[in-house]
Amino acid sequence: MCGLAGIFHPAGGGAVDAALLARMTAAIAHRGPDGDGFHCEAGVGLGHRRLAIIDPAGGQQPMYNEDHSVVIVFNGEIYNFQELRPKLQALGHTFRNRCDTEAIIHAWESFGPDCLKHLSGMFAFALWDRNRRTLFLARDRMGKKPLYYATDAEGRFVFASELAALATVPTLARALDPAAIDDFFALGYIPDPGSIWRAVKKLPPAHFLLLRAGEPVPQPRRYWQVPVQPLAIGEQDAAVQLAEKLSA
Repeated sequence: MCGLAGIFHPAGGGAVDAALLARMTAAIAHRGPDGDGFHCEAGVGLGHRRLAIIDPAGGQQPMYNEDHSVVIVFNGEIYNFQELRPKLQALGHTFRNRCDTEAIIHAWESFGPDCLKHLSGMFAFALWDRNRRTLFLARDRMGKKPLYYATDAEGRFVFASELAALATVPTLARALDPAAIDDFFALGYIPDPGSIWRAVKKLPPAHFLLLRAGEPVPQPRRYWQVPVQPLAIGEQDAAVQLAEKLSA
């Protein structure tokens, strides 16, 4: 399953509260009983809890590119990573393990946000590119893997796989969202992008966030939607056929 958490200073620079990041990551330890890992530098901190499935020996996270300028924490599985490897190697990338996570790193290096078009799987991840001063968060097409985010009272952008991790941030507003409460009792769940807390959003399926140091936090951007095929027959005929199939 795995779990991730992180802290980002949109204004740029500044020491990351490593103790807070450790508490955030510990709050989701149940998602990854096989170990934890952290990356902290000026302005950004990433934490990870790992459930080791693919390449247990070589897939520790956070994971880096060759010169450690790109780092990722990842939850999920990339189904087509073995197909991607030779394509990325042909572009000059070197793979150091057999883990699917590394394919995301190199796809980002070659394609930027368009790397998502090359990934097939279930995933939520956060990737920091030091050279571009960019934090890239993304969620899979159907929303199999969760990712919550918020900005706290100190202006820090915080994110995690579960609300439990964000609950450890003392400067995060706890006001409940009345609309989310209504949704929960009416539907049995809270639709994306809402959460039970007004200050916290859930990244919708098939969306990404691209944050750059020194710039305001942007709105999520959609990278895919369910393709809709035009009806080959009229709506009335389609309704008749559907009724026949349901009554058969």
